[in-house]
Amino acid sequence: MLGYYRIEGRGAAEIADSVERGVGSGALTPGEPLPPLRELAAELGVNPNTVAAAYRTLRDRGVIETAGRRGSRIRQRPATAPRESVRVEPPAGGVDISTGNPDPALLPPLATAFAASADRAAHAPVLYGAPDADPGFAALARAALDADGVPAGPLAVTSGSLDAIERVLAAHLRPGDAVAVEDPGWGSLLDLVPALGLRPVPVAVDDDGPLPAELERALGQGARAAVVTDRAQNPTGAAVSQARARELRAVLRDRPGTLLIEDDHGHGIVDLPLHPLAGVTRTWALVRSTAKAYGPDLRLAVLTGDPLTVDRVRGRQRLGPGWVSHLLQRAVAHLWEAGATDPARVAGAYDTRRTALVDALAARGVTARGRSGMNVWVPVRDETGPVARLLQAGWAVAPGARFRLASPPGLRVTVSPLAPGDIDRLADDLTRALRPAQAGRYD
Repeated sequence: MLGYYRIEGRGAAEIADSVERGVGSGALTPGEPLPPLRELAAELGVNPNTVAAAYRTLRDRGVIETAGRRGSRIRQRPATAPRESVRVEPPAGGVDISTGNPDPALLPPLATAFAASADRAAHAPVLYGAPDADPGFAALARAALDADGVPAGPLAVTSGSLDAIERVLAAHLRPGDAVAVEDPGWGSLLDLVPALGLRPVPVAVDDDGPLPAELERALGQGARAAVVTDRAQNPTGAAVSQARARELRAVLRDRPGTLLIEDDHGHGIVDLPLHPLAGVTRTWALVRSTAKAYGPDLRLAVLTGDPLTVDRVRGRQRLGPGWVSHLLQRAVAHLWEAGATDPARVAGAYDTRRTALVDALAARGVTARGRSGMNVWVPVRDETGPVARLLQAGWAVAPGARFRLASPPGLRVTVSPLAPGDIDRLADDLTRALRPAQAGRYD
């Protein structure tokens, strides 16, 4: 059943490690079935309960998935093979439009903010026992949330959006629980959920966000949590509209026990208003990252939610890293107070590039999506051919496999690196890549 790879070990930990080594080396491939419990136990000369414990550990680590009587198999993307590894390198002299990074020219300079933060630390150093959130930073963050209609709640500070989402999921769910996730959706989240031993349930999205009927179906199938991107959805650019928010709240109101997590990483780079869903369910969290507006390396996000959720996150955080550096918090607070970025200008820059590309493709008969943020999603019949042909033309795009569970194929194009003169050339090359038989049409 496993070809030439032999699983070894006498204890559950040894057996689990042996399987993980096989996955890491490539000897055990995604989708490959594992031996039935009793068969492997007889082969190794151990109790079936030992193998069951090993399989349970592997499932919790996101290495395998179990399907009842159909047995266990290696996940299509084990935790040891993150989706970020499904990428292409740009050719020499080419343009990398695959990364999802912000435009460095739209990020603020950080020197003054960090100098001010360091100067304050010199006069009032943060020592053990200090609050985990700097009071000035927390006040500014809370005021911004209030202005956007986010329900009142305590705050926590985390090392980015994914850190916050992981902590919230771990605070309420246990291995085997199901989570409703957008499909296509953020690749890192689609990796995180099974790595926590949780089961992702796909929810289709359109330009206005998750489809209410799809969310209702996922919750009806047992999903205990739902993760929704409010604006600048990755990879499609969807943004939850006022009407869609009303529909989604109605779905959630009928299932008040759902853990709702909202990701507002588009704050500061999107000029569309926020329509939060928070407050409809008993447990909820909304997270805002500084990555897109101020720089990914800041590794800082604000989390608010119901008191129980935030208290659990902060309590577990205290047992690990303790807190996010106040040097970072005060630097970000300085950026906010100084108005280091003009959100309208930043949003306008991305809107101009994104809209220009979508319109240029539409003029060539190619459908593309991109309502907000810095990405455009191009539905395709096949990903491999267009990606390869675009590479030959000097463009590295992100294959949709990085972002999909059950949704149709597509390509993600990040508009951040594009100059105005790039748009028509990219649209021509994209059209040729999708329709190679018409390669001379735009020459």
